[in-house]
Amino acid sequence: MSLKTFSKLAAFRRFPACTTSIPCRFSNTLSKEIVEKHRKSGLNRDQEEIEEYKGPIDATREYKHVMPEFLPSSTWYFRDRLKDKLERYDMVKRRSQIDIPEFYVGSIMSVTVSDPHAPGKQNRFVGLCIQREETGLRARFTLRNVIDGQGIEIQYDMYNPTLQKIEVLKLEKRVDDDLLYLRDCPQEYSTVPFDMEPVPLAKGAPVPVYTKMIPLNPLPWERRWNIKQYKGVTIPELSKRREKRAAKYLKTLEPRKHDIMEDYRKSIPEEMEEEVYRTVHEASKKYPKATPSKLTGKGK
Repeated sequence: MSLKTFSKLAAFRRFPACTTSIPCRFSNTLSKEIVEKHRKSGLNRDQEEIEEYKGPIDATREYKHVMPEFLPSSTWYFRDRLKDKLERYDMVKRRSQIDIPEFYVGSIMSVTVSDPHAPGKQNRFVGLCIQREETGLRARFTLRNVIDGQGIEIQYDMYNPTLQKIEVLKLEKRVDDDLLYLRDCPQEYSTVPFDMEPVPLAKGAPVPVYTKMIPLNPLPWERRWNIKQYKGVTIPELSKRREKRAAKYLKTLEPRKHDIMEDYRKSIPEEMEEEVYRTVHEASKKYPKATPSKLTGKGK
């Protein structure tokens, strides 16, 4: 190919999401007139719909806290747009059959499941939510309670069809993302009475945050909680050898705090969040009970 022919071909560059070529004269910038003409031409309707959509009570701020399992996986190579979209529709339909209220790690909940071997063909468990993980149909949460001096933990799949009722007895947050360290804490911080009455929360009031520090039992522990950097637990005094090993391990994690690519792979762009919850809101119109009352603004 001659240099003259190559220069003619290079003078036309394809504009994103457009079916026509626009001469740009070897410049990476486009004039405002061309951009405005393209926006009004109807070739970029999806972007216009996102800009015009305002959503219910700012979807990207409310939905991702109340219904975080609708977001794609934080691991980038586990994301699949088609699979995630199909799962979201299944999740919305499941929410129309059972009321999944707003809850967080630290909330006291009761869950009733169908059990063919239990009296009345159902089983009810009351406990403190110590973990909430995974996304999509794999979303699950764990409840912990102390019964007869023994710590009991039950993990529930949030969208399991055997779940009959999910009730939040006390809505509360914690300063940590999980409370697994309660396994090595005094049992009084994990004990919840089965006959506990629901604690109402005033409409529009912020969710209370539990800020009391919880002490850890003396060693041995199930895990090395001193290297997890929890904010709501008090670590007892350890030997110099253990403190030195913990400091050495934490020092190896320092460079990862500034790893931009790792943060990028784990983060979800705001455009994707808005697109996800826009489709969730549109799908929930067919099933009015699928969206928690906090997002609809109707209340109960």
